[in-house]
Amino acid sequence: MKNPFKNLGPGVLVAAAFIGPGTVTICTIAGAKYQFVLLWAMVFSIFATIVLQEMSARLGLIARKGLAQAVRNEIPNPLFKWLAIGLMVSAILIGNAAYEAGNISGGVLGLETLFESSSFQLENTPVNIFSLLIGLVAFTVLWIGNYKFIENALVSLVLLMSLAFVITAMLTSPNLIAVVKGLFVPSFPQGSSLIIIGLIGTTVVPYNLFLHASLVQEKWSTKADLAAAKRDTFISIIGGGIVSIAIMISAAAIKGGDIHNASDLALGLVPLFGHYAKYLLAIGLFAAGITSAITAPLAAAYVASGCFNWHNNLKSFRFRLSWAVVLILGIVFSSIGFKSIEVIKFAQIANGLLLPLIALFLIWVMNNKSLLGSHVNSKMQNSLGIVILFITLGLAIKSLGKALNFF
Repeated sequence: MKNPFKNLGPGVLVAAAFIGPGTVTICTIAGAKYQFVLLWAMVFSIFATIVLQEMSARLGLIARKGLAQAVRNEIPNPLFKWLAIGLMVSAILIGNAAYEAGNISGGVLGLETLFESSSFQLENTPVNIFSLLIGLVAFTVLWIGNYKFIENALVSLVLLMSLAFVITAMLTSPNLIAVVKGLFVPSFPQGSSLIIIGLIGTTVVPYNLFLHASLVQEKWSTKADLAAAKRDTFISIIGGGIVSIAIMISAAAIKGGDIHNASDLALGLVPLFGHYAKYLLAIGLFAAGITSAITAPLAAAYVASGCFNWHNNLKSFRFRLSWAVVLILGIVFSSIGFKSIEVIKFAQIANGLLLPLIALFLIWVMNNKSLLGSHVNSKMQNSLGIVILFITLGLAIKSLGKALNFF
């Protein structure tokens, strides 16, 4: 029998990237506050992610270019070209550096739920040992510079994370009729707009569109592999979506509790389902943190390579320097407990505004026959992409207004 998981890889890494501590936290809050009512927002997010990531994978496999490189090469006007490069570099590199601290801190939160926190003093500054440990693991995986090794490491961690969250959701024995209704009947409870924006924004991630187009080139080499790349995309993203839904279902088991993150959820489930529920969720949170801690710097390095026309060599000095800067900043900020609220707020605004712009770039590039030949977007793909573009644009404007207290 053929192994159905043999050709999985880039899509799993994309799922690993979007199921980070931010996704775990927003799904936890959504489930605890609204139970199953907002599950439909995750269904939409999964659909939108599949549509855009399929385009990204097709671009990388057929054109043999990353999205940043394609945008750089296909914009003829020098002013617009460098403006686009500036936007991509600032939003992805700076944004990922800000989020990296959150990724590592999320992994630390999972470990601290299982073990006592551990730190030491460095010139009167407390340094968290778990942050250094997670950073060291991420650094080692990336430094090895072998795509297959990175893929295997992340696939293993994603499987661990998936089992942890899905088993926890099953333990809560949810009302299946309420779950199905929440999945397919859109509802907008009062005060839920920012949660809905968060659910979509943490799943349809701008840097994943760059990451995916580059990763498929590492995995596959011919147009004949397109079917395998699409299958990998569909299976992985749907699987990632199921994990996010499982987190929301788990959180819904605690009604009226003061739940703000997955660590609170883990502790809150103990009276209901015993200590093993805490252990399962803590392991899931740790895996979510460390997978995103690996993929965020990797994506930043691919963006830098595409923007500045560097060769995508995982072991090159410039490639390693790019991801190392992002990773080291994340390690430093998380290990000393730096409250990077303003930096993260900037990253959220930048990424929120960047998503519709990058979606526009992607749709435009995917209609370039000189680049893709017969593999350009179909009318249906363009229609779906444009609908998603306008929805994300509306959400970006709304989230920007909320963040800046305009509305």
